[in-house]
Amino acid sequence: MEIVVRAAIIFGFLWLVTRVAGRSTLGELSTFQLLLYVTMGDLVQQAITQQDYSVTSGILAVSTFALLTIGVSWVNTRWRQARPLTHGVPVVIVRDGDPLLDVMARERLPANDLMAAAREKGIQHFAEIDLAVLEADGKISFFTSTAGSSGSAERPSVG
Repeated sequence: MEIVVRAAIIFGFLWLVTRVAGRSTLGELSTFQLLLYVTMGDLVQQAITQQDYSVTSGILAVSTFALLTIGVSWVNTRWRQARPLTHGVPVVIVRDGDPLLDVMARERLPANDLMAAAREKGIQHFAEIDLAVLEADGKISFFTSTAGSSGSAERPSVG
């Protein structure tokens, strides 16, 4: 039973760390973030099992993580109000060609990274962007007046 409690505590801690670390997707992780996540695996194992290498301990720890992951998914489908807390919400980062620097700073998104993402979509200047949204998964959606290959055909609702 102690392993289940330890696994639940570590699950909550890892969830918090990944939420605080930002919205980067795996392909966009900095070297530090990658090292942090790789190192966490070994540290988590030691914290949960206290060097107990039995099969039972491993099964209990993995099962607890799996059940908590399923539980969070279930909560998200059952109560929509929980989703912003567990997964985050999309954030507008460019409006009418003007980068919202305060929002970008809060999301730890440098202007260079924003412009690199825009170039990947064929956008050369901020002035071409009507709206850019940092999605909850870390990707950036661009909406331009041409709505060609650089963005979605539909505009998101901005609340």
